[in-house]
Amino acid sequence: MRRRLVGTFISGVLVAASMPPWGWWPLAFIGIAFFTSQEILADTAHQRFTTGFIFGIGWFLPALSWMWFLTSPGYIVAVALYASLHGLASLVVARDRNNKSFLFLSPVTHILIEIFRMCFPFGGVPLATLGISQVSGPLHRTASVGGVILLSWLTWQIGALLARRPRDLHIHSAHRTTLKTICLMVLVVSYFAPHGSNTGKSLHVVAVQGGGPQGTRAINSDPREVVERHLQASRSIDSDANNPIDLVVWPENVIDVLDFESSTELREVTAQASRLNSTFSVGITEDVNQQHFTNAQVIVTPDGQVVDRYDKVRRVPFGEYMPMRSFLASLGAPVDQVPRDALAGTGPAYLDVPTASGSERISVVISWEVFFGGRAREGIKEGAGLIINPTNGSSYTWTVLQSQQIASSRLRAIETGRWVVQVSPTGFSAFVDPSGKVHQRTSISEQAVIDADVDIRTGQTIYVALGDKPWVALVILVFLFGFISRSRFRPSR
Repeated sequence: MRRRLVGTFISGVLVAASMPPWGWWPLAFIGIAFFTSQEILADTAHQRFTTGFIFGIGWFLPALSWMWFLTSPGYIVAVALYASLHGLASLVVARDRNNKSFLFLSPVTHILIEIFRMCFPFGGVPLATLGISQVSGPLHRTASVGGVILLSWLTWQIGALLARRPRDLHIHSAHRTTLKTICLMVLVVSYFAPHGSNTGKSLHVVAVQGGGPQGTRAINSDPREVVERHLQASRSIDSDANNPIDLVVWPENVIDVLDFESSTELREVTAQASRLNSTFSVGITEDVNQQHFTNAQVIVTPDGQVVDRYDKVRRVPFGEYMPMRSFLASLGAPVDQVPRDALAGTGPAYLDVPTASGSERISVVISWEVFFGGRAREGIKEGAGLIINPTNGSSYTWTVLQSQQIASSRLRAIETGRWVVQVSPTGFSAFVDPSGKVHQRTSISEQAVIDADVDIRTGQTIYVALGDKPWVALVILVFLFGFISRSRFRPSR
């Protein structure tokens, strides 16, 4: 039993190693195949739950390690909670020796857990999802059809089909053939499905990374230093009459002021916008009162006008707001590390950028929001031709979170058929094309200015047209069919 548990833990570690920053994507299939082999062998309820739980520990302990720098107690709780959920999934898919639904019931049940943790608790923590591991693999185009849900299911289903099974588990070859056919059909459909198209127009976009140390918190640092770094980097940008700059993007909450429109920082940004005759998109944080602040991305024109604004809707729990603040304070938790709560925005996820020829609509997902496919999709459905992801990962050391964010930007590009511009004060910043390929990725902590002519694209992918809900419903229906059929045809004892 101990040897089996060690093997199960290793299978979880293999899945973690398939994810950024390690990114050895084939290990996801090996890890899931080995885990499924152990799951089949588990007989008692205790063995089944323990198998799923230990697998989850091996997966989430390294893959969610970024949370340690946000909230160390929360990291421990999250790893234990998500591992327990996969333990429950293994408990639910308890197999009978004559059960023929195991090979599809196990994947959909574990994917239901993936869907659950994309939503709960505190709005979801959709990091370290199985789909992120495959953004560099051959299945990634599936995301244009069914987003991260379909991509995650396909990965798990293929891994389960590779699993070794005991001789006394009778799975008719026709069932395996059906599952293989479904997987192949999904791949074929994703290859021929619409991926958007170029409009023939483009924007010359510049992303500014000011640089500086990582592992810093706003309460322990001087916000003016961040502004100075980005001004210094922006001053290095040269204007080119043959290829004028349409948009300069600064990262999330680079500017922290009481009121941006009356601030010195607006005048400084305007000076650079005027010098380059370019529109700036700038991340700002404004004070509301002693309890609240706002986190927004604004559009500043060369004449100093703030012509559009998007306030972040998806806030980071324990980073931008403190859930259950009073309760946690009564337990002595360090709630003072997040002294104020961000107010959630309510507007649609896009900005309108003035250009020489009129205006271009861009989808905007601020930092944490890039992990939620629905945020980018919302802007695209409103007619956006590209996506920007201004972010701030300077609170975290290592590169686990930053690498998973790049992977999520790649997924959003594939899902929507749009370019994504990701920009961070300390890295990573990059351009991501609609196929998910990364261009000009910066290094951590360096000061850098990168630019590209980004195509404005149009058209909807299947994912943009349908969203997540149909795929969630399909997973639930398949689960119910497998669970009911297993219970109905289980022989009496």
